[in-house]
Parts: sequence; structure tokens; C-alpha cells
Amino acid sequence: MKNKAILNLNSYHGFSVDQALEGAAAAGFRYVELCAVKGWTENVMPDMDKTELGRIKKKMADLGLVPVSLGGHCNLMDARRLDDFRANISLAADLGCEYIISSTGEAHFGKDEVFADDVLAENIKSLLPDLEKAGLVLGLEVHGEYGTGSSLRKVVEKVGSSRVGVAYDTGNVMFYGGKKCDEEIKNCADIVKYVHLKDKIGGLKEWNFPAVGKGELKLDVFMDYLESFGYTGPYSVEIEYTESFTMNPKKAGDIDIANQAAKDSFAFLVSRS
Repeated sequence: MKNKAILNLNSYHGFSVDQALEGAAAAGFRYVELCAVKGWTENVMPDMDKTELGRIKKKMADLGLVPVSLGGHCNLMDARRLDDFRANISLAADLGCEYIISSTGEAHFGKDEVFADDVLAENIKSLLPDLEKAGLVLGLEVHGEYGTGSSLRKVVEKVGSSRVGVAYDTGNVMFYGGKKCDEEIKNCADIVKYVHLKDKIGGLKEWNFPAVGKGELKLDVFMDYLESFGYTGPYSVEIEYTESFTMNPKKAGDIDIANQAAKDSFAFLVSRS
């Protein structure tokens, strides 16, 4: 497979960053998407002690892992959160990432959020100098109120920059939008910059995201269609299991479940080679 196969470390939500990195490497991945999502998955954070950040960088290097992207989700509708996102942009640049990913609102626990295409587009435009300086591409994730690629098209076109595109989440488009990824992608394939490859069992608002290749989504069909448009960007595998597994404190044996899911997902991607 010519596209980079990445493991999104949100797949190890609730585990330590060391467990996540070790699991990614053992599964066969050589690229990772680190998470800097306040109050959720905090592999790395802008205010992290420099010694600890250096240790994590060395850990990645020792394991042969390269950080390609940073999940730096902030509420981009809220001007008060833009400086937080700028800090994440700087962190992503310091880590050597190529991409920074964000949902339009808070990725988790957002309350009383108001969404408007024009406001969102103007806020993102104010971030363009920061993205340019850092050499980063911003992927707007299919998530929440913007639960389809077609809904994000309006925002991306209003921003009008090659630095900004859709981070297409194949599981979220069913969870939030009630759409099948292999069909909905036809509305936005030309503006996709990044993919969260996530499988899904069940329909709208059913939290069941198994290992890639173990669910009900036609991911092969999706990938073939997207690549027919010349997509050469990464596929970032994200596994969010069931709500109870993700949200409950981790217990003995849970790391084995996560490690196996990572291995199964990598095997799916290798099978496309």
C-alpha cells in the first residue's frame, strides 16, 4: 500500500503513552498520530514538561516510530480556544508532524456549542499564518454537527486554502451522519486531505468501533474510490471499541485486547498491498 499506514493513539485511550507506542510498534506500524486532546487522550500536551516530552520523542525513535500527525482537537468555533489550538500547532511542528487534526467543536464533552459556517471559516482563516509557518496541513474531522464530508465542504471552500481540507472519518460519518462512507465520500473526495480509517458496527449513534476490517463498513470500496481521485495521504487507523470499554477504567487483560485490535487493523492494511 503506497499510503502511509498510521495508528491513531486514541485507539489506546485510557492507557499510558508508553503502552500505546509499544502496541503500535509491535503491531507493525511505523507511523503514529499522537493525541493532544485536553481532558481526553493526552499523549503529549503543549504545557508538558520538556523532559517528559523529550523522553517520549526518544521512545518513538527507539521503537522506530515517526509522528506524522497530531490530533489537537479544540472548539474552532470559539475564538477563546484559538490560542490553545495555536499552541497545538507549535507542538505538532516541534514533533515534526505533517498534519494537525481537529473537529470543529470540542471532540468530547462539548456543551452549548453554536455552529455557523461563516464564523468557523473566519476563525480558521486566522490560523492560516500559523499553519503556513509550521508547514502543517489542517484536517477538519467529520465529527459532531459536521457529521458528513459534504457538510464540511462548505467550510473548506469558504477558507479556500490548500492548507485546509477534510479529515474523513469513516466511522463517524455513520455514527453522526447516518451515512455509509463508501457512498458519502463521493460528495467530497476531492477535498480530503487525511483519513481516520475507523470501522463500525450498527447505525446512527451506536458506539461500536472494532478493529479495522472487523466491522460492517465497506472500507475497501471506500479506499478504492478515494484513491481513484489520486488520494495519496495517510490512513490513520482509529479503534474506539464499545463505549463501556473506552470509558471505563482499564483492567488486567484490556491491554491485550487493544494490542490485538492494532495487529488486526495493520493486517487489514497489509492485505491491500
